[in-house]
Amino acid sequence: MVKTAFITGATSGIGKATAHLLASNAYNLILTGRRQERLTEEAKAIRDTYNTEVTTLCFDVRSNEEVKANVQKLIDQNVVIDVLVNNAGLASGLDKLQNGDVEDWDKMIDTNVKGLLYVSRQIIPLLIKQGHGHIVNIGSIAGKEVYPNGNVYCGTKHMVDALNQSMRRELAEYGIKVSAVNPGAVETEFSLVRLHGNAEKAKKVYDGFENLVAEDIADAIYYIISRPEHVNINDMIIMPKAQPAAGNVIRNKGY
Repeated sequence: MVKTAFITGATSGIGKATAHLLASNAYNLILTGRRQERLTEEAKAIRDTYNTEVTTLCFDVRSNEEVKANVQKLIDQNVVIDVLVNNAGLASGLDKLQNGDVEDWDKMIDTNVKGLLYVSRQIIPLLIKQGHGHIVNIGSIAGKEVYPNGNVYCGTKHMVDALNQSMRRELAEYGIKVSAVNPGAVETEFSLVRLHGNAEKAKKVYDGFENLVAEDIADAIYYIISRPEHVNINDMIIMPKAQPAAGNVIRNKGY
C-alpha cells in the first residue's frame, strides 16, 4: 500500500531533502510551506522525477487559523496521512538574553513551538481515527544542551523535546509512533535566517569542518519510519564528527 507523508517546511533544507527521499521510496506527499512559488516548483520537480502524487498547501504554521483551514481540506477529501514530519522551524538572532530582540523571540516561539503544536493538534485526531501513524519531530542538539547566545532558540527546542516525549506517552495506546531527530550543525538556510540574511557571516559558520547536510537528516528520518511495525526509534541525535557538543566545533583538522 502506498503511504502518504505530510511534511512541514518542505521548500528548503531538511524538509526538501526528506520530500525527495520519501518520493524516491514511493511515498505520496503533502508538502507545506509559506512560499507558494517554491512549493509549486518543488512539487513539479518531484512529480516529474519520481512519478508520485504531490499535494501542496501554502500556509504559515504560526497561524492556527491557516493550519486549521488547510488541514480541513484534507479531511474533506478523506486523505489518509501515514507520516507527519514536523520540520518547520528556525533560529533568529544570536544575542545574549539581556540584548535580545523580542521580535526574534516571538518568531522562534511562534514557529518552533506553537507552529508544531498547531499542526500536531489538527493531524493527531486523524491519526487516532485511522488507528495508525508515525510522527517525526525535528528537534536539535539545542534541545538537549545549551550554548551561549542560543538562549531562546535552545528553550524552544527543549520544548520540542518535551513535547516529543509527551506525544509518545499519550499516543502509544492508539498505536501511533512518535520519534525525534536532533541534528547538530547542518548546512541549510538555517544560519542565513538566524543571521538575518547576512550570507558572508552565515558561510563562516560552516568553515573549517565537514558539517552535516540536509540529506543526512532525511536519511535518518527514512530509517526511522521504515522500521518494522513493532519497532519505534524514540530519539536520535546526529552530529558532525567535528562537533562533539552544542557550541563546540573542532575546526581546521581536516574533518
